[in-house]
Amino acid sequence: MTAPLRQNGPSPEELWEMDRAHSLHPWTNFGPFEKEGSLLIERGEGCYLWDGAGRRYFDAVGGMWCTNIGLGRAEMGQAIADQAVKLGFANSFVDVTNGPSALLAAKLAALAPGDLNRVHFTTGGSTAVDTAYRMVHFYQSCRGQPQKTQVIARNHSYHGSTYISQSIGKRPGDRVAEFRYKESGIHHISAPNFYRAPEGMSEAAFTDHLIAEFEAKLAEVGPENVGGFFAEPIQASGGVIVPPEGYLPRMAAICRQHDILFIADEVVTAFGRLGHWFASQDHFGFQPDIITCAKGLTSGYIPLGALIFSDRIWDVMAEGGDRWFTSGFTYSGHPVSCAAALKNIEIMEREDLLGNATRTGALFQSRLGALRDLPMVGDVRGAGLMICVENVADKASRTLLLDDLDVGKRISDTAEAMGLLVRPMGHLNVMSPPLTITPEEVEFVATTLEAAIRQVADDLTRIGVRLS
Repeated sequence: MTAPLRQNGPSPEELWEMDRAHSLHPWTNFGPFEKEGSLLIERGEGCYLWDGAGRRYFDAVGGMWCTNIGLGRAEMGQAIADQAVKLGFANSFVDVTNGPSALLAAKLAALAPGDLNRVHFTTGGSTAVDTAYRMVHFYQSCRGQPQKTQVIARNHSYHGSTYISQSIGKRPGDRVAEFRYKESGIHHISAPNFYRAPEGMSEAAFTDHLIAEFEAKLAEVGPENVGGFFAEPIQASGGVIVPPEGYLPRMAAICRQHDILFIADEVVTAFGRLGHWFASQDHFGFQPDIITCAKGLTSGYIPLGALIFSDRIWDVMAEGGDRWFTSGFTYSGHPVSCAAALKNIEIMEREDLLGNATRTGALFQSRLGALRDLPMVGDVRGAGLMICVENVADKASRTLLLDDLDVGKRISDTAEAMGLLVRPMGHLNVMSPPLTITPEEVEFVATTLEAAIRQVADDLTRIGVRLS
């Protein structure tokens, strides 16, 4: 039994120990956690975080791709508090709704491309993808094709952490031997990572290669059996993999040809990350059938996800009026979450944060792109306000450093000591700062990360690691 807390609250040291003694974090690495515990974050304002010791950090990670409007906004807190007092909860099952849920559904329909005018609210991105998978089955069955239950996704993709969403995703490191995943009916093809294309292949030829692979997979599985294709416009947690020109529109055309639903997982790319409300059509030029979103929908202030889908899908599912769509969550359409999302969108519109993401995003890409000149940096890729630095042992051959060197973590730890938070993922470091970032803050991120990479490269050289 834990001792009772003091009336004036526990110290940061006591909170650190409570967390270490009792918490199972997402993606816990047991050995380091039991030894070192966690970085205790006490407060946030704008792009900055403060830890329990009062140290300030620039959060270039943006929480987890999500703090789009920045932290510490009083009007967000007030909107959340006002709604909690007025109506703290109302279920949205069957034939019940609430004002914020109805308003937000209409707003998302207005912002989404094409005929994506229908909205199903979830608790986050994972449950949105999970629901999209179920909707593929439901829709195809309703149109008289109940065998079209199989789906195709990509390697190095991340679609969430429910059983189905993690089975659809296939990012290195996410699949561990102790868990089981759904294998039957879920197929994977190559990620559109031009940096890892065969030597000497042009971007156009690489795109043709990827399209041919997709068509070959369809021929193998049988297009009559495939109901959906899941794709992030940019594969975020897989290493900010930006597809080559024309790839996504061509994939969408093949899906239309075979009556396969194209599910654009925009959990990261929606709500301004690339300077658009949604990236599918406005940035990449294709019209999906379903968009899944979360994260920037509320800028992380309150959990909320959504699945936005076409009138065509609705009409097929609703035909006859006697079917039940038996999927949803206690917190679907939660009034407080929806009120937070509405205020979040209002702030983004009022402050032209999409415009800032476009303008400052161009500087962000240019300034961070200069890191390619460093000996250990093989590639810098991204768009708007999301970017990845890929660290390698040899730039010419693109050979990776040994896994046990954990170069991404070495760099993030070094940057953290300099007041900058970047996210390590194996040999990668990724960033997705708030859309409020300024040119001066871009310069801080670039110069600090460069210093961290140079220091780690020097440290590795001193212990005998060869970099070239």
